[in-house]
Amino acid sequence: TPPLPPMSVSALATRPAICAVGSAAVPRSFKRAATNRVSATTRNRASLSVSADGERLNVVVVGAECAPFSKTGGLGDVMSSLPKALVQRGHRVMAVMPMYRHYDECGTACGHTTLNVCGSDTEVHYFHTHRDGVDLVFVSHPCFYQVADGIYQGSNMDVTWRGALLSQAGIEAVYNVPCGGFPYGDESLLFVANDWHVALLPVYLKAFYHEHMKLGFARSVLVVHNISHQGRSPPDDVRRLGLPDHHQGAFYLDDPQEGACMNVLKAGIEYATKVIAVSPGYAWEIGTDEGGWGLANTIRNAQGKVSGIVNGIDFNEWDPQHDKYLTGDGYQTFGLNHEGYWTGKQACKAALQRQLGLPERHDVPILAFIGRLDHQKGVDLILNSEDFFAHNDVQVVFLGSGRGDLQDQLMGMQERHRDKVRAWIGFSNQFAHRLTAGADILMMPSRFEPCGLNQLYAMHYGTVPVVHEVGGLRDTVRHYDGTNDGTGWKFERAEADKFRWVLGQAVNTYFSHRDAFVGVAVRGMQQDLGWDHAAFEYEQKLIEAKYAH
Repeated sequence: TPPLPPMSVSALATRPAICAVGSAAVPRSFKRAATNRVSATTRNRASLSVSADGERLNVVVVGAECAPFSKTGGLGDVMSSLPKALVQRGHRVMAVMPMYRHYDECGTACGHTTLNVCGSDTEVHYFHTHRDGVDLVFVSHPCFYQVADGIYQGSNMDVTWRGALLSQAGIEAVYNVPCGGFPYGDESLLFVANDWHVALLPVYLKAFYHEHMKLGFARSVLVVHNISHQGRSPPDDVRRLGLPDHHQGAFYLDDPQEGACMNVLKAGIEYATKVIAVSPGYAWEIGTDEGGWGLANTIRNAQGKVSGIVNGIDFNEWDPQHDKYLTGDGYQTFGLNHEGYWTGKQACKAALQRQLGLPERHDVPILAFIGRLDHQKGVDLILNSEDFFAHNDVQVVFLGSGRGDLQDQLMGMQERHRDKVRAWIGFSNQFAHRLTAGADILMMPSRFEPCGLNQLYAMHYGTVPVVHEVGGLRDTVRHYDGTNDGTGWKFERAEADKFRWVLGQAVNTYFSHRDAFVGVAVRGMQQDLGWDHAAFEYEQKLIEAKYAH
């Protein structure tokens, strides 16, 4: 990442922004005047269906990762799926992301501009492709190529520098990338910034645009995927962001536990027009002292603009009816009903047992864990339940990687119970699909889980989730009590005995009340877990943001 040299904040605040156009450099204000002249043409492009509210928005979604080009977790899935879902609702959508490698479908650069990033003039190039109705825009700069194998590597200030570049490039993309021949312009314009990496976008929009009579009607929405990651660094680092003095106070956090710091996410929350957590439960949790990770007061002070929306499933990627990974090796696709459960899903279960060298038994439940091996995911609660697994007729399969000590303990459990435990250390997308399809129960005892996708995938594939009642797990899984329409089991406190108790309820239901267990599974399969409803809720928040003052 390029160094952050000392700079004069006052000089930067008065310096006219420069944009490279061809071989000439002109003030951006002149270019924007020209752009505004084509805005009418932009509005009259081929008509699309319009949202139920009669609004057609120009939405720019910005994030540090986007599947399938780059992905480390749920953020990459949201960056891929949400734009497509908004397009289906009739909006024009651009997804802006770093170019960590050159992607063949992008061809050659379609535009470039010079940004002042933390006091350094920095040239970036834009690459564009159109997929599933979405304008995919890649920001090319050496700092992104250098971290292709670990996109969040480096210090917090290294990531902040890259995020500052991406945030500015995302804003400028509406003028510099001629998507379909016409830039987005500034009418009905909403920016959606994802997580702390680009939480500077709402701040820059206010400081460098609104205060200079630019993009006056554009609004910003900040999506909080995980509030524990905030972009903290020493307080004096705020002077390196290139912001006028009167904007720097928003970054200051005096945390009683960790001391004073510069906090990028805090400023983003304060400046964004709307803040969306990735589930209603998580929106509530981050406003509590326990779940706010030092930002509870910030969330509570912004309570009127904070809400929660549960993510959806991309059915093109996750659907047992046409999953490309459920072909061959004995695996089968299957329908979302009782017939599918008893035919294709049982075939997947037998194929999974054969693949792992487990006894091929249809009458024993397979308990699965899929995820990162760390404290947050509650892996220790599962490890502390080894006696439960040893004394019950179950098979247990793990897929994940993370802390070395937890990996070693899983391998030790496998060695002690070769007849019923398997641990796959690492990650395989194919095996994740096959394990989700073949397992009977998914264990998800996360200490906190902002939204969670694995429980959604599991329910869609007829695999019953056993989850800790937090965040999105609370919102998406209905606890089965023997009489209701539950879709899984939940426990209230992240303690091993509480986990074992509710896991025992699920296993006992499997053996003693099989029809009831299958009913729980089929109800999960038949839920609407896609992006349609989530996109509608995002749309409502974007429209609210558009008309906010």
